[in-house]
Amino acid sequence: MKITDSLVYVGVEDKTLDLFEGQYPIPNGVTYNSYVILDDKIAIMDTVDKRGQDIWLKNIEAVLKDKIPDYLVVSHMEPDHGASIQILSEKYPSMKIVGNVKTFTMMEQFFHTDFIQQKMIVKEGDTLCLGKHNLQFIMAPMVHWPEVMMSYEQHEKTLFSADAFGTFGSFDQELWEEEARRYYLNIVGKYGLQVQNVLKKAKMLDIQMICPLHGPVLNNHLDEYIHHYCLWSQYQPEESGVLIAYASIHGNTKDAVMYLAHLLEMQGETVVMHDLCRTDVSYVVADAFRYDRLILASSSYDGGVFCPMETLLHHLKSKNFQNRDIALIENGTWAPSAIKAMNEILEPMKNIHIMEPTVTIRSTLSEKNKAEFQILIKSIMEGGCKDEICV
Repeated sequence: MKITDSLVYVGVEDKTLDLFEGQYPIPNGVTYNSYVILDDKIAIMDTVDKRGQDIWLKNIEAVLKDKIPDYLVVSHMEPDHGASIQILSEKYPSMKIVGNVKTFTMMEQFFHTDFIQQKMIVKEGDTLCLGKHNLQFIMAPMVHWPEVMMSYEQHEKTLFSADAFGTFGSFDQELWEEEARRYYLNIVGKYGLQVQNVLKKAKMLDIQMICPLHGPVLNNHLDEYIHHYCLWSQYQPEESGVLIAYASIHGNTKDAVMYLAHLLEMQGETVVMHDLCRTDVSYVVADAFRYDRLILASSSYDGGVFCPMETLLHHLKSKNFQNRDIALIENGTWAPSAIKAMNEILEPMKNIHIMEPTVTIRSTLSEKNKAEFQILIKSIMEGGCKDEICV
């Protein structure tokens, strides 16, 4: 697929993979993006997962015909992008492989053989001239692996962004935001500081197009995409709203939060609800970062908190969740323990404010609980962001 007269997409769409990285559901599949720059010298930008290897090789052959590529630029060694390096190198042994020092260390670990005939080691700010096109290399460590680098093509003002600005779903999908949010916050979310460092470098460049390793090429509304990355990497909410995440064993905790949600909606609040027993945690993590207030409601379980809630909290902790107002609700028939267990996981997180009162339900929602909810609603209404966009 031609992107410009000299830039061709040769990637592969995978509609059969059920779990990305073995854990994230991808109902609309995922793409493994690879590009070819055609100039006096020809550069292939990254390879693909072994699942798409055969189609990818045919795509490259169709573009190159009888030409030989001069360079393979390796942005990221994760197997969904680096798995086909060896087979391409063996097909074109004169081709130079371009990467940084850490790239080649990982290459040896993955392939356990020195198949590379020629390697080109680059560092921050180095350039590679292809003719009219000139690649400038930008190191992006821990976005989200330590060897990651981006390439800025100066002639067409294109940023080859590695996994940054990637998304689940197809190459031509129109709704970038939803799946890009879930992709970023679950995969890159821990590394906000590192993303901020790369964004500072990007501000120095005139970027007209972004070519990520997953999802569509971005060539319109780039300020909007970059704005989302600024919010996400600063751990700031995007919208004023209340996410209710609940883990209910027999349905009584669910009944309680449905009642609370109705009261909040009557006050004009945007309320989003997730049943942690039935919704994959990656969707809940994305919405927890999206909204400015969070209600966690869980049954007590084995002297602690019900497992689906514990799973969510550990995911949030691992992704550096911070800067939020949170309400806690527990349910327990003889020994309520969920609030204590939730607090223990939340306590190390940065700038987390627990709204008062915390509410303990004894089996089913009581009149006392309903009165506590009325007080809690005032705290919820006073908390969070006052503007639609919080920064």
